[in-house]
Formats: sequence, structure tokens, C-alpha cells
Amino acid sequence: MQEIIAQFLDHIAFERGLAANTRAAYATDLQAFATFLTARGVHLFNQVARRHIVEFLTDQRRQELAVSTVARRLVAVKVLFGYLQREGLLDRNVAEAMNSPKLWRTLPEILTPTEVGRLVDAAAGDKAQAVRDHAILELFYSCGLRISEVAALRLGDVQFDGGFVRCTGKGDKQRVVPLGSVAAASLRRYLDKVRSRWAKKNPADDHLFLSQQGKGFTRQGLYKVVMHYARVAGLSGRLTPHTLRHCFASHLLANGAQLRAIQEMLGHASIATTQIYTHVDQDRLVAVHRKFHPRA
Repeated sequence: MQEIIAQFLDHIAFERGLAANTRAAYATDLQAFATFLTARGVHLFNQVARRHIVEFLTDQRRQELAVSTVARRLVAVKVLFGYLQREGLLDRNVAEAMNSPKLWRTLPEILTPTEVGRLVDAAAGDKAQAVRDHAILELFYSCGLRISEVAALRLGDVQFDGGFVRCTGKGDKQRVVPLGSVAAASLRRYLDKVRSRWAKKNPADDHLFLSQQGKGFTRQGLYKVVMHYARVAGLSGRLTPHTLRHCFASHLLANGAQLRAIQEMLGHASIATTQIYTHVDQDRLVAVHRKFHPRA
């Protein structure tokens, strides 16, 4: 099974142009599936019955994995089985008729604008690290970028004159996202007072955000920054870097932004992915109902 999984990963990486992080997620999900099957005496994908997949998903939920993770793992299995059937390696695709993970979607955790303000203010101060971290938090919230997108930003990706940030998202697709004035001011302060000094230690590194050693930030490093200030602000347990992306989208929607515009800024391939935020913003729905329903 390991050899087949490796062939499949190479195939989808080439055919779909998947980002390294997406390929790694597929590898993790399918490895978990293969380990589960082997422990139950199933050593060939052609021996897998629908009940094995259901038992695997149930086992993952027992391990208290997030619903989104379990849903992603079902997607990985379905894509794998579709590939195996097309290649003639599978007599019957038992995963084909299984429920779409869209039915399992849960609403994302959203902070209020005041809570986001508490988070960003937790990084206030004149110390170099605080100045950098304040810029990181402002950028996350201002642009709604994924953590991998922030980690990959280069100096040339920020255009202060145009008021936008250029980032590379899933599938190596580039998009342009507006940069708010508050985040722009925080970034300028970081570039002038901190980065210019740290960059001397490693002039060849043109990443936007640097460590004190002058090296580009990793995704793990950015995660630690956000989680540190979440604890300082008393928001621990309710916040991850991706939460700020959800806040970006839901707060824009709450203030009247069009869903299509939010879709473009988030880099969603389908409007259906963006539509989850229409369910999050219940206050806006109530306001619309009261304004336009004849008996509200």
C-alpha cells in the first residue's frame, strides 16, 4: 500500500500542481488510513470495503480529531480510490457513494473586532520583537492570509504605494489583497526600525518577516507568535492563526462587503467555500430580516 500511496502522491502533485503543504496533508491522511487498515489485517486497497472506511472515520473521531480533519481524510481516501479505479487497480470504488464531507462542515470560531483589538494590542511596545509581532498580527487580520502565505512573503510583495499585498496561495496561484492603512503603518515601522537591523546578519534573505538571526520565519514560528499573544490577551483556546482569516472574512461581510469580493481576497476557487461566512454572521441576517421583511 505504501508504494501505491507514493505513486498516487506523485501523480496528483504533477497533475494538479498541488502545493507542498497540500501534498503533505494528503500523505499524512493516507498514511493514517493505511496504518488503520494494516492493523485490521487489510493489506491491499482492493480488499477494502465501505465498512472499513466508515470504521476508520469513526476511529478518527474517537481520537478527538477535528471534524474538518476527519472530513479532509475522507476526501483523501475518495480521491485515492478514484485514481486507483481509473488506473485499473481497483475492481470497484467503494468510496464513490460516500457522503460528501461538506455535510460535516462546522462554523468557524470568530472573534469580535474588540477581541481582535485585544490580541493585536498584546504585542504593543517599542521592543524589536514586539514591533515585528505587532506587524505580523496586523497583517494576518488585515489581509486574511493563510499562515503559509505569510511565511512565504518577500519584501517585493508589499506595495505601499498601491496599498496591496501580493501572495501565492494554493496551487501556486497568485492574488492581490488590499492592505489596510493600520497594517501598512505597522509594517512600515517594522521595516524601518527592526528588519533593516536584523537583515544585516543575513542580507541574502528577502523574506518579509525575519527572526532575530536574520532568517525567514517558518510556519511554525508564525504559529508560536500568534499563540503567544493569544495567551497574553486571554484568548487561548479560541484562537489559531487561521482564526484571524475567518475574522477577516466575517467582519468584512458584516460591514457590507460583497461575497464575490471576499472570495477573491481569500483566494477561494469556489464561492461555495466562501458562503460559510453567511452562516456565521447571524446578526447581519437578523438586521436584514428586520429591515426588509414586511412583518419584522
